[in-house]
Amino acid sequence: MSEPRRRDGDSVGGLLDGTTTFEELRERAIALRREGLSRRQIRDRLKVSNNDILNRLLEGEPPPEWTKRPNAKDDLRARAREMRLQGMTYDRIQLELGCSKSSISLWVRDLPKPDRPPRTREEASAIAKRGWEPTMRRREIERQQTKLAAAREIGTLTDRELFLVGVGLYWSEGGKSKPYSLREAVIFINSDPDMIQLYLAWLALLGIEPARLRFRVMIHESAQVAEAERYWAETIGVDVTTLERTTLKKHNPKTVRKNVGEGYRGCLVVRVLQGADLYRRIEGWWYGIVVGARSTI
Repeated sequence: MSEPRRRDGDSVGGLLDGTTTFEELRERAIALRREGLSRRQIRDRLKVSNNDILNRLLEGEPPPEWTKRPNAKDDLRARAREMRLQGMTYDRIQLELGCSKSSISLWVRDLPKPDRPPRTREEASAIAKRGWEPTMRRREIERQQTKLAAAREIGTLTDRELFLVGVGLYWSEGGKSKPYSLREAVIFINSDPDMIQLYLAWLALLGIEPARLRFRVMIHESAQVAEAERYWAETIGVDVTTLERTTLKKHNPKTVRKNVGEGYRGCLVVRVLQGADLYRRIEGWWYGIVVGARSTI
């Protein structure tokens, strides 16, 4: 039995029988390929175990469509081209599809450029805002994660930690006596409900009885006064009727106020009755903290 013919000096022996030529085998392989068979199916049908020979048999013959691995961006590319034909700009396509401008440019560069009407400042601002929205959302998530991690670092406060925090809180936010106006009174005013609740927890730690506390709302006369009174009463856990008379600040029409809207509830004033001795102790505690801090320098 004669050996099959050689091509380029390589043997194709053992492909079928000894009488099959390489050209005949290639014709059969191409015919099977055009019928839609895959490489594996052709290899099994022709009993070709050598991949190099199989490559040469199918050389120049494109694979059928069904054997091609789908490209994840094929759908995006088709949609980008359709949107470009509708006259959309790169910016608009990017906002709609979320892909880069460089990819869009490659996909649609053969298409005619749409006529671009001039944008108004409002339209340009809206486009820029939409483009920044994913970045802003990511940054907000990062901010919240940082805050949460920091909060977990604090844990439960000891009495001494709460005591020191309260001294610093009062001396930064509370009422203080002046050389020209001697007023040894313990009065704390703040618009932050968390600050108010922390301050009340500190007073409780010091043994100040609730009967010695007086509460009063301070707010602009143009605000929702009754709603603010209810809010502060609920925040500190007292009946709204126990609040002292609200102090109304007169509205100056020449002043541009930013503390307006539904979230504006004014400030709460917390006064400790017979607080002169407590005030002196607070002042002494603060000086003790200052001296202690200096000793660490």
